[in-house]
Amino acid sequence: MKELIIVDHPLVKHKVSLMRKKSTGTKEFKELLKEISFLITYEATRHIKTKMKRVTTPICDADGFFIEEKKVTIVPILRAGLGMLDGILSLMPNSSVGFIGIYRDPETLQPVEYYAKFPNISENEIFVVDPMLATGVSSSAAVDEVKKAGGTKITLMCLIAAPEGVKFVHGNHPDVKIVTAALDEKLNDHGYIVPGLGDAGDRLFRTK
Repeated sequence: MKELIIVDHPLVKHKVSLMRKKSTGTKEFKELLKEISFLITYEATRHIKTKMKRVTTPICDADGFFIEEKKVTIVPILRAGLGMLDGILSLMPNSSVGFIGIYRDPETLQPVEYYAKFPNISENEIFVVDPMLATGVSSSAAVDEVKKAGGTKITLMCLIAAPEGVKFVHGNHPDVKIVTAALDEKLNDHGYIVPGLGDAGDRLFRTK
């Protein structure tokens, strides 16, 4: 299947460009990430099925259409994925949340997992979220863990993706849809996205 969706809406492009700026401070960076997450959720959830239920308006009864939020699970990859969580939950507040802790070893560029906790996800629509899809090794490892926990309907949401990361994830998980706000040029020799925006975790939490 290998589905890639780039949300190229003018508002998304505008906000991504603000986030790229080195001069953008922590507070604004967090707010922009939350807003972009909100916006791309619109496209990422387009495939979710609805159930029809009659509702009573002030005028008459009518057909209403509802998603089953309790069958949606958001899985942020710690730590930067936390920056996307609130934006998504603002649209689907009754969704369950799982967490997975993975970091990329700076020397080997391989994933190191240190934490995983999921609700019952076997029948759920699952959205794995992380701002940066760079080499793809961490995202692919996260999807591995979600599948081990019983997840089958998985979408990967990110802010910025590199072609190398998209290729790696789809090579390991062709069934996973990738939704991103921007597809950048390439990775540099250190595995950072070019032009990118630097380390999203560091910029969110001021760790550098």
